[in-house]
Amino acid sequence: MKFYLLASLFFTLSACGNPSEKTVTLPEIANAEPVEVPVQNGLKKAYFASGCFWCVEAVFESVIGVKEVISGYSGGHTKNPTYEESNTGTTGHAEAVEVIYDPKVIDFATLTDVYFGSMDPTQKNGQGPDMGSQYRSIIFYQNAEQKKTIEAKIKALASEYEKAISVEVLPFQKFWKAEAYHQDYKKLHPNDPYIRNVSVPRFNRFKKKFPQLLKENSSH
Repeated sequence: MKFYLLASLFFTLSACGNPSEKTVTLPEIANAEPVEVPVQNGLKKAYFASGCFWCVEAVFESVIGVKEVISGYSGGHTKNPTYEESNTGTTGHAEAVEVIYDPKVIDFATLTDVYFGSMDPTQKNGQGPDMGSQYRSIIFYQNAEQKKTIEAKIKALASEYEKAISVEVLPFQKFWKAEAYHQDYKKLHPNDPYIRNVSVPRFNRFKKKFPQLLKENSSH
């Protein structure tokens, strides 16, 4: 039984990928001009990275005004990255999500609150049990107004934590959609040990903080 529990724990902590400690954010990426994604059919897009994208996708999909969330990769220098390449830490990319939302229902500032309220902003190069540069936390801005919003929220958060805020603020460049089997992973694999032991507890912590932002069908 002990061996089974240890094996289960190991699987749980490593299910979303292999750890990598390589530093990847290049100056030319951090200093690039942001790319602003055009509004389509009245919907906007926002981009966030915060550990395993399975967890982040599930959080944002539960929020009112959010039409769809797509898992993928962003923040790096490699074209067409794959999951396996991302896990090496050499692509520069972090696991990220594309949040497609209705600005008439929810705004970028509130999405940023959701982001910070569903993670540990002081954890460097990882989130929860997922460690490595591909799991680092990033908020991507598309214009000066978004950057100002993010920086103001980070400044306000700094007084609430003893440790420094480790979230990167980067200009959005491009989002690469992840492989099909990563999309809606929590919804399609509710009994996966990683989902039960990591994603669900993280989601439940978020729900307690923001009950007013939840869709009616987001009870689990």
